Amino acid sequence: MVKNGVSFFLTMTKLQRLSDFQHELPFNVINNNFDTFYEQFLKTELGKIYLATPFLELSRTFNLKDSKKGSSSIFSPKGKIGLMMLKNYYGCSDKKLVELLNGSVFMQYFCDIVIPIDKPLINFKIVSQIRMELSDKLKIRQLQEVLAANWTPFMEDLDKVLVDATCYESEVRFPTNQKLLWECVSWNYKQMVDLCSALRVKLPRTKFLDWSKRYNAYSRKRKKVNKGKVKVTRGLLKLLYKLNGELHKIENHHAFEQTKKYKTQRTIIKKVYQQQLEIFKTGKSVPDRIISISKQYIRPIVRGKEVKQVEFGAKVNKIQINGINFIEHIEYRAFNEGTRLQSSVFCAQNLTKIKTNIIGADAIYATNKNRSFVTANNIKTDFVRKGKPGKHEAQRKVMASEIKKERATRLEGSFGKEKEHYNLKKIKAKTKKSEILWIFFGIHTANALEIGRRMHSQKLSIAA
Repeated sequence: MVKNGVSFFLTMTKLQRLSDFQHELPFNVINNNFDTFYEQFLKTELGKIYLATPFLELSRTFNLKDSKKGSSSIFSPKGKIGLMMLKNYYGCSDKKLVELLNGSVFMQYFCDIVIPIDKPLINFKIVSQIRMELSDKLKIRQLQEVLAANWTPFMEDLDKVLVDATCYESEVRFPTNQKLLWECVSWNYKQMVDLCSALRVKLPRTKFLDWSKRYNAYSRKRKKVNKGKVKVTRGLLKLLYKLNGELHKIENHHAFEQTKKYKTQRTIIKKVYQQQLEIFKTGKSVPDRIISISKQYIRPIVRGKEVKQVEFGAKVNKIQINGINFIEHIEYRAFNEGTRLQSSVFCAQNLTKIKTNIIGADAIYATNKNRSFVTANNIKTDFVRKGKPGKHEAQRKVMASEIKKERATRLEGSFGKEKEHYNLKKIKAKTKKSEILWIFFGIHTANALEIGRRMHSQKLSIAA
């Protein structure tokens, strides 16, 4: 049978050993058994995600269309969205994902594609290409409105909202001043060597090779004393200043086309030098501090946790409605989530089209401004009461305790679940936009599975 213009294959209904077939694999076409195939597919976790995902509406919101000019894309708009969800669901590399896709008929059906056995997909870079395409068209608010419109029929207690913030860390090496300076020095020296070779000019004399040995010896030390850090930092600052000057001379005296990436990286390294020089002289941190030249948008976020006091990645303020998470605000700078309670309420009401009556939030949200807001809008909270106890204080304490318990278990538990099981523990994307897309699909793939389970349970109860 052909589904959406695509035919699929189904393995035999009876399990048998491959060695019994004498090099013959008896595959049956789904033309006669598509209903059985689809029924088995929906029983899987992947099938539940498929059932809960409104691919058509998401494709329209992403503005994904099949080009009428030139060769057609391998993946349809639906398939591109499906591929991004598979990336977070399986939590593997792009290359491994393509290998799994080649061998799984369920994954191919999920991505709206059929891959012939004799012509497997080998270009694993197509995953990152699609990621970059979608990241340029990501509209979080509109996409979440589409998802909420499809999911609210399977959600309860729409007037109750839980709010909290978490950090999704990017995959970067732990930044120290010495590591950052050495990265800048290495990049500058490599560019200088390449330019001198291309322009056929003499390479300026520097102490890069000497410092390469000294820095390697320093980095191998298990215990780095403060005296050694000061010496290495001072030397690398002088070397970076020298290399910046030599590159500036080459750029001014020789005509060559500077790419946009080259100009951007040079600007970043100059800013790093100024910041590190100020830190070295004053011993104090600087605002808008760069910690990586490859991901210059990342900023240190002090969280004060027991395991790690500082995290490097995107900070996300999230709202949860009946176990389903939505992004209210995402930023790569540290921000006070306590100021976003009102916007969180408005975001929830925009998604559910129902007035919020109960809200659970951490103590940081319990500011006087937020207390006045919830009181004016008759919203019940789990905030610690200020002033004298009211008439129904005992009932209020019970309700606040239940709200606090649900927030501490259900909402904060979902943070760990997304990070451990939906590829959000370390974001391995290379750009800011693709990292945000990665986080978006990780959160909503987890949501889709939960909604899919509810839809499947509802279907079974109706059938019973």
